[in-house]
Amino acid sequence: MDVAGSEPEEDAMQYALLIYQVDKHWAEADEAERARMYAEHGKFVELLNAHDAMRGGAELALSANATTVRRNNGEALLTDGPYAETTEQIGGYYIVEAKDLDQALEFAKACPADIVEVRPFAPASEPG
Repeated sequence: MDVAGSEPEEDAMQYALLIYQVDKHWAEADEAERARMYAEHGKFVELLNAHDAMRGGAELALSANATTVRRNNGEALLTDGPYAETTEQIGGYYIVEAKDLDQALEFAKACPADIVEVRPFAPASEPG
């Protein structure tokens, strides 16, 4: 992977790389397929570490394990399952530090997931 600038600069930003997956495909994957996918993600983490870009990340449980909290007129309503009724659900994420969006996109292109959404962190608001 050719990532411009090997180390984040002082004004680097953090980005979330949100990994989307079809839960059914992961649930039906055999042990060998899961091992292959974990190995690919391990190599991706090594790449991020080599660029001092890894700031965090985790695999999430399948979306069937989610509980959504919605507010309606100030009352919290709980619903089993994910918020969005879509084929793809968020299956995990990486938090990376990059000098700019272009570098974050290069990291996303190197991620072994089929769908990766790149989203910058919102700037911290000033107190008071």
